[in-house]
Amino acid sequence: MIRVAVAGAAGRMGREVVRAITSQSDMRLAAAYDPSCVGQDAGEVAGIGTSGVVIANLSAETLRRDLADVLVDFTTAAGAISRLRTAVENGVRVVSGTTGLAPKELEELAAFAEERRVGLVYAPNFSIGAVLMMHFAAIAAQYLPHAEIIELHHDRKLDAPSGTAAMTAERIAASRSAKPDLASSEAPAARGDTARGVPIHSVRLPGLVAHQEVLFGGQGQLLTIRHDSYDRTSFMPGVLLATRRVIDLSSPVVGLDRLLGL
Repeated sequence: MIRVAVAGAAGRMGREVVRAITSQSDMRLAAAYDPSCVGQDAGEVAGIGTSGVVIANLSAETLRRDLADVLVDFTTAAGAISRLRTAVENGVRVVSGTTGLAPKELEELAAFAEERRVGLVYAPNFSIGAVLMMHFAAIAAQYLPHAEIIELHHDRKLDAPSGTAAMTAERIAASRSAKPDLASSEAPAARGDTARGVPIHSVRLPGLVAHQEVLFGGQGQLLTIRHDSYDRTSFMPGVLLATRRVIDLSSPVVGLDRLLGL
């Protein structure tokens, strides 16, 4: 039985994780952390009835008290590294999908986990379809180097561009044989952000969940690779996969693709 703690348990993703964990026969909800709902029952906050797990603040003391095997973290970038370091320091394996972390912060966290031989899985997107979209985009970039990304998320998403878009740009840049020149523009701000030479256009609107398309232009042709998450349940198979696999890891893994053998 895998004892799982959830950080950000009152958030949109955190509530979904609580529901997913409690429905698994090989997992048990051991703890829930969220400063916004301290003292409330995690199951009631998630809409599944009383779970017997009371939401607390995450600290070294609560982690040691709750004896979780894995901490699943969907919080905000502010203070996330400190929280995850606390988990690793106390021997709790980490599965994190918190976005907006600086690359240097993530590198330092991975090195910290590596040094202590504590399993860690970090992924900007836990949807298996989105991981495949990034994989296919990296393949396409070998043959069609001219690419742009359009990513669309709900209006309460704090970071832009999204972590998925940034990672997609990274993989496109690493895969293509030549970096195309970006077209000049009298209004460059309308071109969106640019990551590794790949323009990224971010849309934030109510009604959206998580959507991304990668456009590849070539002579007389356009290739579009698109993925849509219409509901946050789309992320749960990846979260559950990572939670099961992190138990046997002694070094960090960045990106769900490595767990899928891609």
